Amino acid sequence: MVFAWLNLVSLHMSALLFAYLTTLSVMPVTREERRGEKAWEECAKLRSISFVFAGIMILNTIFWLWFPVPELAWVLSPEPLFGIIIGTIIGVPCFIIMMIALRNAGKEMHAPQKGIQLHGGIYKKIRHPGAVGEMPLYVVIALFVNSLFLSVWMTIFILVFTPIHIYYEEKDLLKRFGDVYTEYRRTTPAVFPGLKRRKSG
Repeated sequence: MVFAWLNLVSLHMSALLFAYLTTLSVMPVTREERRGEKAWEECAKLRSISFVFAGIMILNTIFWLWFPVPELAWVLSPEPLFGIIIGTIIGVPCFIIMMIALRNAGKEMHAPQKGIQLHGGIYKKIRHPGAVGEMPLYVVIALFVNSLFLSVWMTIFILVFTPIHIYYEEKDLLKRFGDVYTEYRRTTPAVFPGLKRRKSG
């Protein structure tokens, strides 16, 4: 019982730290205004640390299989295979998108790179394929665990975190690329292909 609650607290804390550090890591230009050239290296370190907390989140979710909080041990389905099937249907395309984004972004996905140009490939279709691919995978793991509570919790987490993350990242990208990014943002949807902004006036 004690470990179950500790696991839940760890999940909350890891999610908050992951969200906070990841968001800081995509703001090298903003940080450079205060911290100087070292801001770029700091952002790389912050991103690496954020990956650690993402891993802890995943472990906390898996541990729920054996140590669920009794009051929150809501089963998604009496048949565990249901969550695995739904999770696979969601997870496979998201994983493929994430892998394509990783390939197109290169080193930038792990650490901000000064002096690079806007990415090509899938980034010509949507501005944030990394988020589109990665974030639903946390829900997928909860589905695999067959936990209704964790599935809802992870869904709320990504729905709250992702727009905030995108807002701060794009604020920094506008400083970084200027008018080029303004035009890119106007013509390319953030997460859903085909939803381009219309010209005003």
